[in-house]
Amino acid sequence: MLDYDKEADVYDVTRGGEPRAAAAADAVLGLIPDHARRLLDVACGTGIVTRRLAAARPGLRVTGVDLTYGMARTAAERLPGAVVLADGRRLPFPDGAFDAVTGVWLLHLLDGPGDVRTVVAECARVLRPGGAYVTTVDKAAAHDVGSDIDAVLAPRPRRPAQDATEAVASYAVACGLDPVGRARFPGVGQGRSPRSTVADLRRGWFTRLPPGAPLTERFAARLATLPDQDRRRADPEFRVLGFRKPDRSP
Repeated sequence: MLDYDKEADVYDVTRGGEPRAAAAADAVLGLIPDHARRLLDVACGTGIVTRRLAAARPGLRVTGVDLTYGMARTAAERLPGAVVLADGRRLPFPDGAFDAVTGVWLLHLLDGPGDVRTVVAECARVLRPGGAYVTTVDKAAAHDVGSDIDAVLAPRPRRPAQDATEAVASYAVACGLDPVGRARFPGVGQGRSPRSTVADLRRGWFTRLPPGAPLTERFAARLATLPDQDRRRADPEFRVLGFRKPDRSP
């Protein structure tokens, strides 16, 4: 697993930067009602998407939360006074405090189904009745675009996907949320080249392939034989799910 405190300074430039953030924010906002006034972005990271959520709707008061100091510090530079250092499994907010809760590229990082259920339950708890919960799903699967790079990496050991669509949807429903929509957006600038994939292997990007391990180096050697070492293959396409907390007031 990457150290996201150390990743904070390079996170944006290695993951599509502003074009990807714009695509993500547009997809997320498309699932959030226009009347929302308070939004919580859980695992806001560097705040690159969070800032766009706030800028797109001037009447929307946005709060960001992140567990890692390096990420939260960077986000706070983009959203002064609106970022909290906290764990998504124990959100420091009262029940029903927000009209919308978002989680972009969070659930796939969690250790197991128990943590995913806990985060989804916390997001549901801080939602007011009628509020919207929006989250990305199937993060790892999105990067498999059917390229020659994917063919080389196909036999690698994989971490079980914690953010599979079916699982996340079942957790949300168990927390009383209703599915209301889906969206997709491109991971602009995140198409892999063979050379960049080798670099990612050697920096610990693939969680079951430790840097320097013999198996990791065997995959690196195979990738080095592919043509067009610096040509990026197709961008991934990410998936988003939207849910609503029912308003059962008379």
